[in-house]
Amino acid sequence: MSQMNRRRALQLFAALGTTGFAAACGSDTDDKTATANLGPIKIGLIAPRAGGFKTIGDDITNGFRLFLDLHDQRLGGHPVDLLTADEGESAKTGKAAVDDLLKQGVLALTGVVNSSVMVGIRDTVEQARVPLVGSNASPTSLQSVVYIWRTSYVLDEAGRAMGSYLRTKLPANGRVAIIVPENVGSPDVVRGFREAFGASDPRIADPVTFTNPSPNPSKTQYVSDIERALAKNPTAVFCFFAGAAGLEFIKQLRDTYSGPIYAPGFLTEGTVLETLQKDALGIQTALNYSADLNNTSNRVFASAYRKKHQATPTTYAMASYDAAQVLDQAIRLTGGAPTPQQVNLALGKIGQIDSPRGIWQFNQPRTPQQKWYLREVQRDGQVMSNVLINELDTLG
Repeated sequence: MSQMNRRRALQLFAALGTTGFAAACGSDTDDKTATANLGPIKIGLIAPRAGGFKTIGDDITNGFRLFLDLHDQRLGGHPVDLLTADEGESAKTGKAAVDDLLKQGVLALTGVVNSSVMVGIRDTVEQARVPLVGSNASPTSLQSVVYIWRTSYVLDEAGRAMGSYLRTKLPANGRVAIIVPENVGSPDVVRGFREAFGASDPRIADPVTFTNPSPNPSKTQYVSDIERALAKNPTAVFCFFAGAAGLEFIKQLRDTYSGPIYAPGFLTEGTVLETLQKDALGIQTALNYSADLNNTSNRVFASAYRKKHQATPTTYAMASYDAAQVLDQAIRLTGGAPTPQQVNLALGKIGQIDSPRGIWQFNQPRTPQQKWYLREVQRDGQVMSNVLINELDTLG
């Protein structure tokens, strides 16, 4: 084995674990023979390029590209032509993005940030019979799909993980104010939270406060909603926001409320902590990933991500990295000339994934069975960080 191949094998061993290492080893001749006749493939990535969800779109793009960077721009041994399309902010713009990519003959699709977009493109993807490995949006309404897989989560799980934890943490005489945007995903999160907490528990009996779902809120967007939610002097606030909406919500909430805040981890993911600073301190979140998880795959992923982007990787980047990883394995299982239908069948056969989040695998609804973690925003030197506290549950 040449020095180049040894370096490549070690790289793959670190990124994929022992199962990946077996495939990575071999002589120069073996490597050349295995890939010589493998033609290029097209993968379509759907992500927003502007608006309140742009930062999440950037993260999922970065995560997918990082996997390609670590694997010679190949998936399953095939050179990859990664085509990107702007998801926009509606089901209509999302469908246009999918239609454009399908016309270009993609083998598979990935990405999708907005749950409204995911619901809107469902029928298009299913009818095209081209697999979509979604790396973020995951409403519960997609349980019966055949060609849509997700490497992220199902939204009610984010509520369940925090509901179970807060049920035991909240004082017996406490009250929780629930504040969420009126969108496709919020009912899933609230239902999961209530069921895990105890639907009849008087501590969560107050009505849910719904806000305008704008991804680009104004500096007074949530003021009246917050006043309404806080009217009964709650002990804690449970909320569900992400991206620019999460940033603005926390700033406006902290103007009148200094108590504990609990949420799915999307609230404090990404660059929002840099802006929120002390307003974010103490916020506890439940998420399927923490950048400081101590496993081999995460050390490789997080180190490479930080080196390339000078930023801490998010769950969005991690899930997209894993989307590339499962496509890599599925395409490899199909042989030399994969079709979308063959890739879709192979996705159900790949078994456990050695991921930066920890080992996980697809369940029957084509979503991950995985661990969820409790994190708390703490000061780490001069910066704010989501610090891993402990494991919460295994869901999926």
